[in-house]
Amino acid sequence: MPAPRLLCDPAELPAALAASRAAWQQQPYPDLACRRARLQGLHDGLLRHADALAAAISRDFGQRSVDETRVAELFPALQGIAYAQRHLRRWMRAQRRGLSPWFWPARAEVQAQPLGVVGIIVPWNYPLYLAIGPLTDALAAGNQVMIKMSEYTPATAHCLAQLLAEVFPAGEVQLALGEVAMARAFAALPFDHLLFTGSTAVGRQVMQAASANLTPVTLELGGKSPTLIAPGYPIAQAAACIAQGKLMNAGQTCVAPDYVLLPRAALAEFVQAFAQAVARSYPTLADNPDYSAIIHRGQLDRLQGYLDQARAAGAQWHACLPAAETEAQLRAVGKLAPQLLWAVPNGQAVLEEEIFGPILPLLVYDELADALAWIQARPRPLALYLFDHDRARIRQVLKHTHAGGVVINDTLLHVVQDSLPFGGVGASGMGQYHGHHGFLTFSTLKPVLYQARLNAMPLLRPPYGRLLRWLQTWMIR
Repeated sequence: MPAPRLLCDPAELPAALAASRAAWQQQPYPDLACRRARLQGLHDGLLRHADALAAAISRDFGQRSVDETRVAELFPALQGIAYAQRHLRRWMRAQRRGLSPWFWPARAEVQAQPLGVVGIIVPWNYPLYLAIGPLTDALAAGNQVMIKMSEYTPATAHCLAQLLAEVFPAGEVQLALGEVAMARAFAALPFDHLLFTGSTAVGRQVMQAASANLTPVTLELGGKSPTLIAPGYPIAQAAACIAQGKLMNAGQTCVAPDYVLLPRAALAEFVQAFAQAVARSYPTLADNPDYSAIIHRGQLDRLQGYLDQARAAGAQWHACLPAAETEAQLRAVGKLAPQLLWAVPNGQAVLEEEIFGPILPLLVYDELADALAWIQARPRPLALYLFDHDRARIRQVLKHTHAGGVVINDTLLHVVQDSLPFGGVGASGMGQYHGHHGFLTFSTLKPVLYQARLNAMPLLRPPYGRLLRWLQTWMIR
């Protein structure tokens, strides 16, 4: 079995990039069979290492639901590979483009050409899917790839390194692991494209580092994804869907519902319905393998700080705790109970910063227009969730809000649809990937014009005369 290759020293990165670039130059345009073989090898490797990867992710978190890892990471990763394999022939086919009659009988087409070496920076919250998803798109596009894993998921990185060593020749897909120095050095490499998934603050630093090399970037950030419950929508139904989306991975999801806007009269009903949904899904928390821990103590302290600040400022709250458990018991095992907050004074961090945990602020409105104005007055989010059955109102919300993606009457599901682009807008990111959109992101669309043997271009060459001037009158019309 090949030894895993894991880059752990920033000084190794330039040579690693050179090796990747040399490998790409040996095969700058892999054919369909080569790309499919790479994808199939990745698919089969994931199946072989599925249990080991789920266990490694759980170790990195202190305790992460194995079933959630399979559903939210392994399944969409495998589906994405299968989708690319099914459609790759069509994606690679040159696209004919029309020409003005003045240039006939020339013809034109657009070819999708691999960029070269793609860099991918992976966050800690979904370390498998957010590595394999963009890797799939980059391989489908015919590139070599270097991946930087989060320092908070070392067990996952080592397991993934073993998988990649079994599947790919040296230099084809390389994996790096390290802290801030490694991340900065990685972002500063002259890649042909760099995809970063993480916070908006770090995204700014990545973009600045990439700009020194004019490296094009795709930034998948986050922000405060709103959930809007329209008047008349069944509250219990909405609460169950929102609880499921919010509490997957204990809220450590970039597209998790960050806060809820709901009619003022529905507040008490929502609190009760949400608590009931949590109790059904998680009858216990501390020892429940389905309820994930917070990734590390620093994140847990940050979330507790949000709660303490809001409570001290006068916010009301409800902790969804089983009767026999306490917040202190959960904290001892690195977990935080689902928390509802309402009547939160403006300016509190929980209303300003992306939460990334199982805390859900509730904001009430009297008129739908007020809720839309609240959403539009804030940085554009990565996702927006609307619960409504009124088609005219749905169209109104879609026209008067901006978000990277929208789900009607559910949450999260748009992320795992390979036929849909995934990406942010404004403060929540730039660029898109997944499926064909990822293939295009990691390709350059090269226009090619084929001139015919017999053509009219000689008529446009100097010395200019009466014939050209006569043609000009027709051309300019």
